Amino acid sequence: MRTSEKPAVNTAGLSGPASRKLPVPPRERKPALAALAVLLILGGALATTLLVLRSGDRVSAIRVTQQIGAGQQFTPAALEEVQIANTGLDYVSWSQRFEVVKSFAAVTIVPGTLLTHNMGVRASSELVPGKAKVGLSLKPGQFPAGLDRSHRVQVVYVPGRTDQAESRVLAQSALVESVSDGGRAGGSILITVIVDAPAAKTIVQYASSGEIAVADLPGVS
Repeated sequence: MRTSEKPAVNTAGLSGPASRKLPVPPRERKPALAALAVLLILGGALATTLLVLRSGDRVSAIRVTQQIGAGQQFTPAALEEVQIANTGLDYVSWSQRFEVVKSFAAVTIVPGTLLTHNMGVRASSELVPGKAKVGLSLKPGQFPAGLDRSHRVQVVYVPGRTDQAESRVLAQSALVESVSDGGRAGGSILITVIVDAPAAKTIVQYASSGEIAVADLPGVS
C-alpha cells in the first residue's frame, strides 16, 4: 500500500518580483536652502517694517490758500503750513516762508497747491519797465461779482449816456494786484491793476469821471 507524498512547502517565502520592495533612498538634508528661506522671510519682514516707518515720516510744507497770478508777489495770508509724507519731492519747507514772501509766482497758482521751488521767481514778470499800477474806484455794475486778487481783467472805457463816443478796451489783459471794499457803503470797491504804462494816463483820466468798467477773463493767467 502506497502512502501519498505531500508536496513540499516553500517555507522560504515568495521570491518573485511582487514580494520585493524598492529601496528607499536616504532623505537628503539641504541646510543651505533652509537658511536662505529664513533670510528671505526676515528680509521681507524688515522691508515691511521700514515701509511702515517710512510712511510715518512727515515734513512741514507750504500750501497756497489763495490764487496768485503769474508775476504776483506771495503774501503771508496766502500761505499755510501743512504736514505731508516725506516723498522726496521738491516741496518748499515751511521754514522758508520768509524767503517765499519776497518772491513772485512764476505761473498762476490755484488754491490748494503745494508749493515747489520752481513755482517762484525773484523778479516779477509783471512789475517791469513799461508797466504801471493804476487804482480804480468801481461802483456796482462796473465790475463782475467774485472779482479777486490775481484775476485777469479787461479795462473798458464806458462813456456817459450823454456822450456820443463808443466804448472801447483800454487794457486787454490787466492783472488785478489787490481788491478792497475801502470801507465804503453801497458795494463799491477799490482795485489796483497792472497795465501797460502808455495806457495808464488814459485809464486814470476816465476813471476820475467814473467811465471805467472791468470785465473778468476766466481761465486767463
